[in-house]
Amino acid sequence: MDSDTGKTKEKAFPIVGIGASAGGLEAFEQFLRDTPADSGMAFVLIQHLDPTDEGFLPELLQRFTRMKVVQVEHGIRVKPDCVYVSPPNRDVSIRQETLRLHEPPAPGELRLPVDFFFRHLADDQGERSIGVILSGTGMDGTLGLKAIKGKLGMTMVQDPASAKHDGMLKSAIDAGLADYIGPAEILPAKLAAYVRHSFFGLRQGAAMEKNILGALEKIFTLLRTATGYDFSRYKKNTVRRRVERRMGIHEIDRVADYVRFAEENPQELQLLFKELLIGVTNFFRNPEAFQVLKEKAIPELLKSGTTGRTLRIWVPGCCTGEEAYSIAIILKEALDKGGHQPQLKIRIFATDIDNDALDRARQGRYQPNISTDVSPERLERFFAKEESGYRVRREIREMVVFSIQNAIMDSPFTRLDILSCRNLLIYFTPELQKMLLPVFHHSLHRHGILFLGPSETIGGFTDLFAPLDVKWKLYTRRESAVPRGNSVSAAV
Repeated sequence: MDSDTGKTKEKAFPIVGIGASAGGLEAFEQFLRDTPADSGMAFVLIQHLDPTDEGFLPELLQRFTRMKVVQVEHGIRVKPDCVYVSPPNRDVSIRQETLRLHEPPAPGELRLPVDFFFRHLADDQGERSIGVILSGTGMDGTLGLKAIKGKLGMTMVQDPASAKHDGMLKSAIDAGLADYIGPAEILPAKLAAYVRHSFFGLRQGAAMEKNILGALEKIFTLLRTATGYDFSRYKKNTVRRRVERRMGIHEIDRVADYVRFAEENPQELQLLFKELLIGVTNFFRNPEAFQVLKEKAIPELLKSGTTGRTLRIWVPGCCTGEEAYSIAIILKEALDKGGHQPQLKIRIFATDIDNDALDRARQGRYQPNISTDVSPERLERFFAKEESGYRVRREIREMVVFSIQNAIMDSPFTRLDILSCRNLLIYFTPELQKMLLPVFHHSLHRHGILFLGPSETIGGFTDLFAPLDVKWKLYTRRESAVPRGNSVSAAV
């Protein structure tokens, strides 16, 4: 989600994560040979290496660049115009621009060093994060690129036709996560152009335009015409930053020029629409929150005796389904553990406005690297292993109904036991949040549970919701004598 690392623009410099596996050495050489030594960027190269490797990669790569190439050591601080290479048998993370080394997973467990670093890079650098995938087999890097795009960073993928191995490349491209696709030797020029606009030119130029708000209104109108959805009640800064990211990708300096570009290129409006919907989602995000939901909230709900023979749950903004399936899994575990009657059914209504994401969610197919977030026990019990990864087992898939729904405009679900709206409200203006929270209260059964994201709050609606767990934003519905707030109606 949106973040601000707090660094000043003068001190900021791009940190570029580059991941590869088989065929990576040649791709690294091609990339570095065409990267200027004074680009002002730092590069962290992550490659799948044999644990017994001697670690000669820095020496090999030094032949192709005038930048300093070093092997990562624990605690080394990243500097511009330097290349840092991951050592054998260690995973690399970054925090406050300092690289750290970690023991890899045990032998036999799935190791995903590119995903591991990219996720930390996204958390550390936010919208300044940049991820590049070069030649390699498997699917490592896809979830990491998704995290980077979720933070408004930029992603590049080598053209599969130019690579020795295309597994990692096709995985990222098929997931729709590549901002640029091209041969390894072409990517540095595109990267330099993006950095020139996004880091050192675009923000100052766009911020000084007097008509920025008017331009955003035009963009809202174009999006509404093209997609049928109104983004005018999203936080202006959220929309603006995504527009600026698209401007940087197209090397457009003035927002008025971007408006004209979008008017003349309908495909750009669809891409911007997708970007506005991007959320960082994975199974059991914030695992402790799901543990509290399972061990504290659900038993309290069942103890209240207010539920019928069907537990009703609504997950608005469900994206590709990971959160809805996570809730289905913990409900199944909680009910089995508590010895509840087998006739008690679970019905989860998972909704979104992104039809492509819903199609993926209905299939319930996910890549092998979900093992990063799902325990081996849950993978064995609730997922079926397939050639391309894992598929959620039918008993869990049948608990969830995925459908198109606009949480802002369409009529809400009612008589709910749980309403899980995590990391959606943070996109909306305070006025829209104040309108939606009373609607959520109306949607819940007596003693129903509201589950928010860690950065969200009920604001002043303490008369509508009582805290169940303050840290993990779990609330129970209060009985309110006087309803307040505006209702949401009139489907789009």
